[in-house]
Amino acid sequence: MSQQFASDNAAGMCPEALAAFVKANETGHEDAYGVDSWTDKVCDRIREVFETDCEVFFVFNGTAANSLILAAMCQSYHAVICHEKAHIDNDECGAPGFFSGGSTLLAAQGENGKLTPDAIVELVTKRDDIHYPKAKAISLTQSTEVGTVYSIEELVAIGDVAKKHGLHVHMDGARFANALVTLGVTPAQMTWKAGVDALVLGGTKNGLPVGEAIVFFDKDLAHDFAYRLKQSGQLASKMRFISAPWLGLLENDVWLNNARHANEMAQRLYNRVKDLKDIRVMFEPQANGVFLDLDKPVREELWARGWKFYSFIGARGCRFMCSWDLQPQTVDRLCDDLEELCS
Repeated sequence: MSQQFASDNAAGMCPEALAAFVKANETGHEDAYGVDSWTDKVCDRIREVFETDCEVFFVFNGTAANSLILAAMCQSYHAVICHEKAHIDNDECGAPGFFSGGSTLLAAQGENGKLTPDAIVELVTKRDDIHYPKAKAISLTQSTEVGTVYSIEELVAIGDVAKKHGLHVHMDGARFANALVTLGVTPAQMTWKAGVDALVLGGTKNGLPVGEAIVFFDKDLAHDFAYRLKQSGQLASKMRFISAPWLGLLENDVWLNNARHANEMAQRLYNRVKDLKDIRVMFEPQANGVFLDLDKPVREELWARGWKFYSFIGARGCRFMCSWDLQPQTVDRLCDDLEELCS
C-alpha cells in the first residue's frame, strides 16, 4: 500500500528497531515472561532517559496500557477526569471501566483538546456525597487527540491541582515523543517533574512493531502490577521481542528523530494548505497531525483518488496523520490535489 494519512499506525518498523528485533532472535535462548536480559536492558535505558528510578512494564497496545494504569489508580467506585475528546473515553470500548471493575470517566470540555485546572476543580468539587463517584485520577493525552501539546506550565498547573485534591495523574503518551520534540524539553521535565505519576510511553506510532511501555514514577502504584498484566493477558511469554526493539528506538535518539520528522511533515502539509480557499485549519498543528475542515465534495474526491484519512470531528473535520517514515513527496502530492480541488 502507498503511504497514507489515516493513521501513524500504518507505518512499519524503523530500521533500528528491526535490527534490535533480529539481534534478539539471534542470541539464542532467553528466559521467558520478562526476566530476560533484553527486557532488563531496556528498563534500565528507560530509567536513564527519565533520570529517575521508575518501574517499567511492557504491554501489547495502548488500550491495555491506559486501562491497566487507571485500574491501578482507581477502585470501582472512583472516577477519572479526562477531556471529552480523550482516547480513553471515545476509542477504548469501555476498557478503563472494565479493568478497574467499574470506575467511571468524567469528561470535561476544553479548548484545543486540553484539560484546564479550572475544569478539573469544577468536576472534583461538583459533589462530595456518597451517591456520586469519587474523583481519583486525571488523565492527560500528550500530544492531544487533536494534535496540540500541553506546555510545561500547563502540566505543572494541573499537577498542582492534582496534588491539592489527592488525585493521581496519568499521561497517555501514545505520541509522547512528538510532544517532546515540539517543546524541546527533557522527558523528566514533561512527566514526573510536572506531577505525572504514570506514563504510557508510546512506541508503536513511532517505529516499533508492537507494544507500549508503562512507566510508573510513583512506584507505590506499581505494587502487584505484574499480576494485573498476567490476568489481563498482557504478559508476553517471549517478552524480549516486545522489549528489544525499544533499544533500537532509544539509542542515538532515534525515537526523537522519528518524531521530529513526523512533526516536520505535518508542518509541511499545514504550510501548503493553510491559506487555500475553502479549507479551515481546525487546530494549530503542534505535533504530527493536521486537522482540516473540508467540504463534502472535497473529502469524497480525495477518497476517490485513493487518499486515506479519517473524518470524525463533526460533519466536516478530517484528520491527516504523518508517520515517522512519511516522504515529502507524498505530502506534496496530497497538497497538489487539495490545491486543485480548492482553487
